[in-house]
Amino acid sequence: MARTAVPYSNLVPNNELADPAGTAVTSGAGNGGQINATSGARAVPELTILRLVNASGSTGTATLLAGTNPPNVAAGQGNLTSTNILTATTRWMGPFESNRFMQSDGSIIVETTQAMTVTAFRVPRNT
Repeated sequence: MARTAVPYSNLVPNNELADPAGTAVTSGAGNGGQINATSGARAVPELTILRLVNASGSTGTATLLAGTNPPNVAAGQGNLTSTNILTATTRWMGPFESNRFMQSDGSIIVETTQAMTVTAFRVPRNT
């Protein structure tokens, strides 16, 4: 299988957002979800929060993969793993550091040990 594209759900400042369904991802190394910004732009780890929903029949783990070095010198700190995501529960991860988790193609990658639903929320930034 391959990684599934997980689109951003933009949080709306001073407004509301209907609860998005998220994106189903398959489990295992080389699978999971890949978050890219729209129109080929880079993801923004510092403004990204992940919602992970485990609807499978077993406890699972989600791992945010460390980026590539170079250019990201903090990638040597390794992956970020959320363990013991129980069946029918939700976990939240983020925001993240670009210098640790950004891949060379500008994406963020999350892999899971069970089939899960992933939603990538993008926090609005005041400009």
